[in-house]
Amino acid sequence: MIGERLELLDWKRQVFELYQHIRASPDPAAAWDGWRAVRNRLFAGHPMSPIPDARRGGFAGLLYFEYDPSARVLGEIVDTTPVPCTIPTSGDDAYPFTRTAIARFDLWGSRCELELYWLGGYGGGLFLPFRDVTSGTETYGAGRYLLDTVKGADLGAAEGGRLILDFNFAYNPSCAYDARWVCPLAPPLNRLSVPVRAGERTPVGGI
Repeated sequence: MIGERLELLDWKRQVFELYQHIRASPDPAAAWDGWRAVRNRLFAGHPMSPIPDARRGGFAGLLYFEYDPSARVLGEIVDTTPVPCTIPTSGDDAYPFTRTAIARFDLWGSRCELELYWLGGYGGGLFLPFRDVTSGTETYGAGRYLLDTVKGADLGAAEGGRLILDFNFAYNPSCAYDARWVCPLAPPLNRLSVPVRAGERTPVGGI
């Protein structure tokens, strides 16, 4: 048991370091290349990879849309009255969150907004899941994650307190690769009306 926990700690440490490099990079496209390379390495060989052992031998890399600089936007954060809520998961139980704010932004000519959730517990963390028109066809049907700061996925902020929302860094939850992982799913209100052809695509052999 302690060995598994140390392996998970190592996974988290590497993810935190990866996003630290992303935030520090002056070149988002180069940071995206590095993000993909590190994720491929972790998924291929790390003990905490969400890909089952039996499928790792044939792993050829995660699938992504081409990098699109127009998929990087700044979200204006609008405070809302905090509302405790639960978010369904890929398992039997829901996870408690607090709906804490709304991010508003323009994406490919469309005015969009996504709800921001705060995970309770020690320290907390910001969570931003979403679905879009591609969900269930070109991308994972249960949605993708853009921010999950308690696990290191943090793209940073810009002037005026706006959040960096770079959909090139959208990624699948672990349950997209193996049903043994239990992940919170994107709530219905966090569905974008535009197709987000940026970030990670439907995994090969996923569920």
